[in-house]
Amino acid sequence: QVQLVESGGGLVQAGGSLRLSCAASASRRSFNNYAMGWIRQPPGKARELVAVISWNDRTIYYAESVKGRFTISRDNARNTVWLQMNSLKPEDTAMYYCAADSSTWRTSWVPGDFNYWGQGTQVIVSS
Repeated sequence: QVQLVESGGGLVQAGGSLRLSCAASASRRSFNNYAMGWIRQPPGKARELVAVISWNDRTIYYAESVKGRFTISRDNARNTVWLQMNSLKPEDTAMYYCAADSSTWRTSWVPGDFNYWGQGTQVIVSS
């Protein structure tokens, strides 16, 4: 029903920047009601919420590890969400997933709250 496609990952040196994009196939009305999040999973580690933005931008969450370095944004008219990543560190290396929560009511999230997931895009930060 909903497809999410991430792009923008790659290999970058520590201190560099990347911008991840997530394009959603959902109708504009549906996307407008979805909270959108970025979740990452480093190799051999558990998945971690990186950032979430509510449907109306009223609630924005960042993991402490990325606060001040990453910025999540969305354009509901374009069915797109971005994650701007600056000052990248080797510990940011992970598979990054775009995910959508169709509940419309949440103001806080855990990874299991997201019912639509993209295929992931790999981010590798070299030292």
